Amino acid sequence: MNNKITTLLFDLDGTLIDTNELIIATYLHTLEKYYPGKYVREDVLPFMGPTLHEAFSTVDPERVEEMIAVYRAFNVAQHDVLVKEFPSVYETMKTLKEKGYKLAVVTTKREDVALKGLRLMKLDAFFDVVIAMDHVEKVKPDPEPIFKALELLGSTPEEAIMVGDNFHDILGGKNAGTLTAGVAWSLKGREFLAKYEPDYMLDEMTDLLTILGE
Repeated sequence: MNNKITTLLFDLDGTLIDTNELIIATYLHTLEKYYPGKYVREDVLPFMGPTLHEAFSTVDPERVEEMIAVYRAFNVAQHDVLVKEFPSVYETMKTLKEKGYKLAVVTTKREDVALKGLRLMKLDAFFDVVIAMDHVEKVKPDPEPIFKALELLGSTPEEAIMVGDNFHDILGGKNAGTLTAGVAWSLKGREFLAKYEPDYMLDEMTDLLTILGE
């Protein structure tokens, strides 16, 4: 139970909304266009979390921007079909908002696509601040986006928890000086996330209410 916490920062993909199948399908669609038959599902799992630029740079540094354009076109077209909600996320965000917690999304996505996902799942009303890759020079695990969210919310790292499904989120929180919470529904698995030693591990989003003493 932690009574000092006033502020919760959330990663978006794989944490608040289930974009896993969308992202995997989009990577496979894009890679299939350039390298037919070469990539399967397991090959693209390491791309979950890094920016598109980082991911495609490991595939073909010469064609990164071209591949990103193909990725984004498919991703937006398929977005509303493939994005799903995680259990208890909506209810937990509603409760946190009603109890007066300050909430922000800190994502490596572009703002327009991040807002599309939040609106689709009807989560947009709960977040006063969304920090996307368009707003920062450096993305997580650099602390810049977390500091930016805290500044806009008028909070300090000591009163905040960063919640996410990937090591970027946990290390970003540690680098910024917040507490950290991993989500056990991470596609990479609970054990993978536990290696980065988050302060808390959530089996479901409602666990946050227990941690906060609500």
